[in-house]
Amino acid sequence: MAESLDPARLAAWRSYIEASQRLFTRLEEDLRTDSDLTFADYHVLVLLSEAPRHRLRMGQLASRLVFSPSRLTYQISAMQRRGLVTRQACPDDRRGSEAVLTATGLLALREAAPHHLLSVRRHLMDDLDEAEVAFLARIFTRLGERLRAGNTDTTHPTDLTTTG
Repeated sequence: MAESLDPARLAAWRSYIEASQRLFTRLEEDLRTDSDLTFADYHVLVLLSEAPRHRLRMGQLASRLVFSPSRLTYQISAMQRRGLVTRQACPDDRRGSEAVLTATGLLALREAAPHHLLSVRRHLMDDLDEAEVAFLARIFTRLGERLRAGNTDTTHPTDLTTTG
């Protein structure tokens, strides 16, 4: 049996899970209400708007979104039907494809961004002081880097059992 978390860590974990789910739900609801975009739509549009020539290889986009290839294909297809993006063959490598931001997608992002910013401020940022913002940034930057690098503890839960 795996070693349990101490009460403080267990409380922190449970608070994180519940609060992060509530936050995501609120942000998603606000985006849908204000712009008819999902959180995934918005994230795709942001990443493409920041990319050179407003295009990214599908594999690179999937990695940045933390999506499986099939999930990204579904997401891009849905956005393509709405005219927000197109999918084109890579100019350098015809075997690969790129997601490309359209003028309609850029306009949708520009219209949604101010509303989304207000939602992020209202539901998270405006309630934090500068020290808390810095602390949150440090925690999630470090965690993101570790998870991207794959440097997670590889101890299997059964390795944590104690023998009596």
